[in-house]
Amino acid sequence: MSNQKQDAKGNRVIISVLGPDRVGIIAGVANILSENNINILDISQTLIQEYLAMVLIADMEKSKINMGELKDKLAAKGRELGIKIDAQHENVFNFMHRL
Repeated sequence: MSNQKQDAKGNRVIISVLGPDRVGIIAGVANILSENNINILDISQTLIQEYLAMVLIADMEKSKINMGELKDKLAAKGRELGIKIDAQHENVFNFMHRL
């Protein structure tokens, strides 16, 4: 893997969203990311009865904030919406979920 691709991958964050489905969840998360110059690379969501499970991969390379600030902003939005939103650096996520 080239250094440029490796560096870009090193700026990625995994965001998970869990809770009762309602209007505005995706917009709420996307607005926080957009306001802080964080680019959504991939998004997947599913509904299980009335519950939303969503995972986003985003690039923080040009972000105005650090990971701690992002986690705080997302957690606050989650409390506002009555759901749980968490963010982890991709390297931490991969380490925690390795076989």
